[in-house]
Amino acid sequence: MDGLFELIMVGGLLLVGWLAGSTAERNHLRSLKSREAALAHMLVTDLRSFPGLAGGGKTPTLIVGEVVIATDYLKTFLTGLKKLVGGELRSYLSLVERARREALLRVLEEAHRQGYTAVGNIRLDSADVGGVAKGRGAAMVTLIASGTAYHAAP
Repeated sequence: MDGLFELIMVGGLLLVGWLAGSTAERNHLRSLKSREAALAHMLVTDLRSFPGLAGGGKTPTLIVGEVVIATDYLKTFLTGLKKLVGGELRSYLSLVERARREALLRVLEEAHRQGYTAVGNIRLDSADVGGVAKGRGAAMVTLIASGTAYHAAP
């Protein structure tokens, strides 16, 4: 009887994790889409030069955006099972995409707040803050985006 109770508890926690994680992911993707649409007018490039650089404006400046996004219980559980047999961990692809989009949006939003119209030399770096690389801690994606904000000619 105790084993059945424990099984129900584990199943319940996985279900709650799946529901909460799915809801949070959907809301985040919706937020990303609307924020990207609001900043679609900004020029963004990974070139080291600055296309359309307009003279006489503010001095170009470095902008940094950082984000850490963790997985839900169900993705962590299913990924643990998938690691036993190997292969691509598809459940983490949306996590990585969300982190990349969020970090880039934070750079663009900060540049826009400071009055710039373009961001060049965009760079993305990752870091391990949860101990995942050493086999401990929760699975999470950490991304740092940086770029140089400047004024582009209209």
